[in-house]
Amino acid sequence: MAEFHFVEDYERYVADLIKQHPIDEAMALAVGGQFELIGKIERLILEYAGLEDGMAVIDLGCGSGRLAHALGAGCKVDYLGIDVVSALLAYARTKAPAHYKFVLHRELSLPAADASADLACAFSVFTHLLHAETYIYLAEMHRVLKPGGLVVFSFLEFGAGAHWTVFEQTVAHQRAKANPPLNTFIERSVIQVWCRHLGFELLECIDGDQPRWDGRLLGQSIAILRR
Repeated sequence: MAEFHFVEDYERYVADLIKQHPIDEAMALAVGGQFELIGKIERLILEYAGLEDGMAVIDLGCGSGRLAHALGAGCKVDYLGIDVVSALLAYARTKAPAHYKFVLHRELSLPAADASADLACAFSVFTHLLHAETYIYLAEMHRVLKPGGLVVFSFLEFGAGAHWTVFEQTVAHQRAKANPPLNTFIERSVIQVWCRHLGFELLECIDGDQPRWDGRLLGQSIAILRR
């Protein structure tokens, strides 16, 4: 399959951050900031969804390793992190346990065997993809998950008031012809249709504007699916 439409843009964006900031700051900014805090929130979300010690976890769009770092500090899992930017993966390796695996992968697939994972997650990934790309990734997650395995992903939705600001910013950038990054909104009715066609059970959607994780916000809504 062809490489993603945004790989060169992300490589350039991360390279510019590294030039302009100390490495730790650049790597935090590359994934939206608050490296430690957001990583902890993501771990809490996975634990809420059913993460347990001994599970095999696939982290799609692992970035600079904030979730890997948080998992390494409090969980015993078999971890595979996947991203399209080599500099992010290089940094992630320095923030995670030595046995964690990281793979540079720029195709619409998951580099994992059938029925090999207990949980697959994608935080702030599908928010930047076309619906067809997200659907293909979800199909891949279904393939690599064991029966009963879980999918956890974050998404933007118009029904969450706090997400409207993201849409307004995107519109403003578009009007200014500023070539804005792709921000994709996924409604819950769409997730339900995808689940029906892919063979997932939609267990829960969690509002993105509710401070459920130690009283803090992730900033995006959460969907939990079961194979």
